[in-house]
This record gives sequence, structure tokens and C-alpha cells, in this order.
Amino acid sequence: MDTARHSRIKPCRNVQIAMTSPPSRPKTAPIPSPLDARTFARALETLAARDDDLAQVVARFGPPPMWRRRPGFATLIRIILEQQVSLASAQAVFGRLAAIAVPFSATRYRQISDSQLTAVGLTRQKRACSRALAEAIASRHLQLKTLTAMPDIEARRTLMTIKGIGPWTADIYLLLALRRPDIWPRGDLALNKALIAVKNLHKKSAEADLAAIAAAWQPWRAVAARILWHCYLSIRGKSAPSEF
Repeated sequence: MDTARHSRIKPCRNVQIAMTSPPSRPKTAPIPSPLDARTFARALETLAARDDDLAQVVARFGPPPMWRRRPGFATLIRIILEQQVSLASAQAVFGRLAAIAVPFSATRYRQISDSQLTAVGLTRQKRACSRALAEAIASRHLQLKTLTAMPDIEARRTLMTIKGIGPWTADIYLLLALRRPDIWPRGDLALNKALIAVKNLHKKSAEADLAAIAAAWQPWRAVAARILWHCYLSIRGKSAPSEF
């Protein structure tokens, strides 16, 4: 070895080799398990222990029913009919509609004329929305069964791709049909009125403020909603329906 030449080589100092790690995959949101009798009872107990006002509602009126609906086209149509009207009014229209849509399927629904839909009580807006839904399901653009394998946000977004289905309609479907435990349907008038009464708030409280209060009930906001609906119905002397 040429020692003279070797001595002229300066040693490397503080050399660091940058190791590039592969990009991390985005975390997939969890798919909540649907409410059942056991988790519903546990959620009621948790909420009552956490919030005195909810505890008083349960003590006064008893625990609410675990309202639910069967997933599918008919339930989603019924929720569309309930947009901005009373449950009783929507139920009456749904009954007349079910009488002419036999069987109650998306394929059969597409065969019903606008004049028939108008005659049973559907407004222009609800005719358009229900037809868009029927077309999407019949063409398999929307497959409702796939929603069960989606996180809340994705399932909600998928439903809202249908013209006329907004946040409230999607949330009610997730809450009642898919029995998701942490859905809070902002904009629900009965729910907001009950929350204002239970919390003794100003009648003109902003919807965002109500949602902020509900945030404290995570991950059981859908159960809290049932408590408040139960309060709303009970105060008005209405018996709790088997479905809501």
C-alpha cells in the first residue's frame, strides 16, 4: 500500500445515510358493530352515568325502545317521505304507495307513473329523489348491502351520491337501518327540540351548538338520540311506536 498516498485521504466525518421509509398507508376507519340488545343496554347505562339530564329522562319515562328498521329500498323510500313532514303524514303516504308498488322493489317502482306517485301524495321533489334512488338500485349503481361493510363516513357519502338524499336522510338510514351506534342526525327537528328542552337551552340555539353538546356522548350518540326522541314523544303523550 502507498502509505504516503493513503495519508492524504481525509476521513469522513458525521456521514449519515438517509433511509427513506415507504409511505405509510392511510388508516382505514373502523366499521362499527351494529347495536344489539346488549350494547344498547350498556350504552344507556354509560350515558346515564355520564349525563345527569339524560339520566333524568330515563328515570322519568323509562328506557327508550331500540328503534330499528329493516335495511333496504323500502326503508330508504320511507325516510325520503319523512323529510320535513310529520311521521304520521309520511306513514300515510307510504301506506298508499306500498299499495301500488307490489312488490315494493326498485324495479317495480320504476314502472309507476308520475301521475300515480302524485295521486298518493308525493311532491315533485320527492318523486324526483325516489326515482333517482330506484334507478340507482335497479341499475346496481348503488347496492345497499355493501353499506354494511363501510365506515360511517363512507356509507354516508355513498348514500349522498343519490340526488335528493342529503345528510339527514343518510344519517337516519345509518342510525335506524344499519343500527350504527354513533350517528347524530343534525337537522332533526324533534331531536333538536328535545335537546333544547332537556338541557334548558335558548329556543333559538344554533344547530352547531347542539351538535357540540352531543359530541360529549360519543361513541353512543345514536343511543342518546333515542333517549331524546323518547322524551319528545312521551311529553306529547304519544306512545312509543315499534318503529321510528
